[in-house]
Amino acid sequence: MSVNGQEYARLISDLLPRVMRSQAPQVARAADLVTESIRHDGVLHAFGTGHSEALAMEIAGRTGGLVPTNRLALRDIVLFGDEPAGVLGSSLLERDPTVARRILDLAPIRDGDVFVIASNSGVNGVVVEMARLVKQRGLGLIAFTSLEHSLAVPSRHACGQRLCDIADVVLDNGAPYGDATLPLPGGGATGAVSSITSAALAQMVIADVIGRLIDAGESAPVYLSANIPGGDEHNDELEARYAGRIRRGA
Repeated sequence: MSVNGQEYARLISDLLPRVMRSQAPQVARAADLVTESIRHDGVLHAFGTGHSEALAMEIAGRTGGLVPTNRLALRDIVLFGDEPAGVLGSSLLERDPTVARRILDLAPIRDGDVFVIASNSGVNGVVVEMARLVKQRGLGLIAFTSLEHSLAVPSRHACGQRLCDIADVVLDNGAPYGDATLPLPGGGATGAVSSITSAALAQMVIADVIGRLIDAGESAPVYLSANIPGGDEHNDELEARYAGRIRRGA
């Protein structure tokens, strides 16, 4: 297999539609969870570490997306808590399960809210513990993960569970073990795919939620681009309905 942009384009062009077709039932189930939460004044909270934070950004505060969305991140323990900024320099932070409770204790969460947790491996301590805590609170949980990778490696949490073992709905992003797709001659690989496939699945879920609300004759609180005339005013008005429950700009 050649290592070049065209080969990567061929691989992702083949993978993306397969993932979107195969995950259609899970997309519908995820949309059901989110729609019911939004209808009952709930907020969708999204969390991911490392490159999986991109998925949380895809969901929360995105043009064309739902306004009642909130992004959680490892840095919340510094921005909203009392941890020194230096703790964020540790690459092991995402493996520490105690961090999950600190993040959730600082978050504006209410009964009826719903969660998305993204992790390609689904085994690090903070994502597994957060998933456990979310379910202990009786909240809906949607996971974005690579089942091929996750099921091939042991959990890094003492409970032995993975994210996919805990979530109500699991969306498999179709990424291979190790995420990258183009093998290199000396070992390893390049051309990761999980961010692309996960983003597509997330947009499918959001579109389904908005479509369900519209079809039921209900208002769909959707962001406009802040870079078009009237965008700020539109967004500010909708965000005011969820004051204190959604964070922007962090």
